[in-house]
Amino acid sequence: MQGQSQQQAYDRGITIFSPDGRLYQVEYAREAVKRGTASVGVRAEDGVVLAADKRARSSLMEPESIEKLHKADDHVGVASAGHVADARQLIDFARRQAQVNRLRYGEAIGIETLTKNITDHIQQYTQVGGARPFGVALIVGGIEDGEPRLFETDPSGTPYEWQALSIGSDRSDLRDYLEEEYEEGLSVDEAVGLALDTLAQSNDGELTPDGVGVATITVDDEEYTERSADEIEAILADRDLLPNEEDEAGADAESGDADADETDGEE
Repeated sequence: MQGQSQQQAYDRGITIFSPDGRLYQVEYAREAVKRGTASVGVRAEDGVVLAADKRARSSLMEPESIEKLHKADDHVGVASAGHVADARQLIDFARRQAQVNRLRYGEAIGIETLTKNITDHIQQYTQVGGARPFGVALIVGGIEDGEPRLFETDPSGTPYEWQALSIGSDRSDLRDYLEEEYEEGLSVDEAVGLALDTLAQSNDGELTPDGVGVATITVDDEEYTERSADEIEAILADRDLLPNEEDEAGADAESGDADADETDGEE
């Protein structure tokens, strides 16, 4: 009983390390990220691609209301996985940092600088009593000095730079797929295809135009651009990722059971 009470003390105290050096609340925050639907980032030769699984939990839900991709600045995009409310707070923080940098220095903020500002903010919530860690991971991608950059933020407040990555559910499987299929020197269009192929791995090899979001930032114009549903549908059709009519009918019949397994507030 004494050992169990000590375990609970470490669980409840964000500022208390366990004897083996772990912060349990940070690890629980990582578990919250794993419960969110997947997002993927791919760095290409001439830009960055962000893609996100935006499947609705109900046919009555408006697809546009599912927030997985965000514009942080003209040259920066962010994809999230985990608690949506936590993601919104961090996105607002990132936007303020980008605006302050433009006002203070008269130039666009660097992708690495912005990511480290975000992770510094996240880290504060791992050592302050009366708070909890952010239950969300972010992919921050954009153009810095003419070069594409791609970063991940972790609930612990640690930034990582990647060539390609996935966050959210099925992360390990999607990362294995990216490791096998990613090649340096990809164009943005090729990277979009790879990102969609990767997301399809956790969706039985099929995606719908309304159930996925894609955003790109290219070196040429350094502008965050979200692809329309028609563009996405054309890409999915070209890569044979669209569901056939029989699959769609079966998915609609089972949607009620699947929706019961989803957790509100996690995307």
